[in-house]
Amino acid sequence: MGDTPQYIKSLLLPNGKKPTGRRVWSLDLESIWLPFFTATNLQRDTAIPLDALGAPLRLAYAQDGTVKFSKSGRPVVRVAKPIADSVKLVRENFAANLVAYAEGVADSNPKGFEALQKNAIKAGKPIATADKENMEKAIAEAMAKSMAEAEASTPEVPAPPQGEKVAVQA
Repeated sequence: MGDTPQYIKSLLLPNGKKPTGRRVWSLDLESIWLPFFTATNLQRDTAIPLDALGAPLRLAYAQDGTVKFSKSGRPVVRVAKPIADSVKLVRENFAANLVAYAEGVADSNPKGFEALQKNAIKAGKPIATADKENMEKAIAEAMAKSMAEAEASTPEVPAPPQGEKVAVQA
């Protein structure tokens, strides 16, 4: 078995910090992204404009130049495009690194990787089976309830008197 890189190990450790501000890709803008991009600018790894770092939240404008409002009546606020684009790049690279790491481990120990996958599927099978059965039961119950409600709300049509002809429409 190879050694797991420290940067991967650190991703798996619990972290008690829970930021509460505006989130971009589920991470806090003010306490995570702005310090990170300030550092990457300082190291000349990025060239995010200073106005984007200084005013990362911007009003959204309609095509006619007026401020955009949401359906609830609040003004729409967006993250500055250079920051949003940089977060997107980090996200894409992060995903690529996760895939590359998994492929590297699978290539270096294919039998172990395959065995672990098979054991995980086997361990999860009872859960998946129970979830499937419970879902089918819930759907059947919901359909029965819906049918009962539909029948209860349908007005009764009186039967025609015996011996009379009823007009049939085609």
